[in-house]
Amino acid sequence: MKLKKLNEGLQQSLIDCGLIEANDLQKETFSTIKSGADCLILAPAGSGKTTTIALNVIQQLVKEGEQSPRALIVVQDKDKVVEMLSVFEKLGAHTDLTVFGVHDKGDIDYDKNYISGGVDVLVGTPTKLSDMLSTAGYNVNRLKMFIVDDADPMLRLRHETKIVRISNSIAKTQRIIFATELTDRIESLADKMLIEPFEFDFEESEEED
Repeated sequence: MKLKKLNEGLQQSLIDCGLIEANDLQKETFSTIKSGADCLILAPAGSGKTTTIALNVIQQLVKEGEQSPRALIVVQDKDKVVEMLSVFEKLGAHTDLTVFGVHDKGDIDYDKNYISGGVDVLVGTPTKLSDMLSTAGYNVNRLKMFIVDDADPMLRLRHETKIVRISNSIAKTQRIIFATELTDRIESLADKMLIEPFEFDFEESEEED
């Protein structure tokens, strides 16, 4: 992946952050994610999954805007929400994308009111996103990307039903699952969510997430 393949705002943000060269995970998955295909991406902790998600979402969504979310990202907990928002803030600094995060300790009425004002990317925990979906807290009809980040710990906490429920509520979108390794639970989730997915499996990496 070369900078010239990216939109200008994202290029400038990467330069500002000193991220001139993509790592193996970002290089090898970029074209496939850009194509809109479903993906199962297996990579160890520290391989740059969070940055990979932000890069691809910003690249895919920056050209147009909607009142409803166009990317929905499921993460494990409040700390992961904060981490994801921080990465988007850095890499999306030269774009007009609006990114918002929700978690189990947040106020649902405040979150719903904020989202109703228009967001491009919604990041949240499985429980909060599932609860908000039940009360029409956000619209899934305009989604272009549905991403599950670090699925392993969420499945260990028995969030599969919530994740699948959200996925099933979306008529048509690109679905991507990131996980550390291919376990029976990950395979089951992929079977329920993904359509003819491309699978990537990366070796141990020293890159930081």
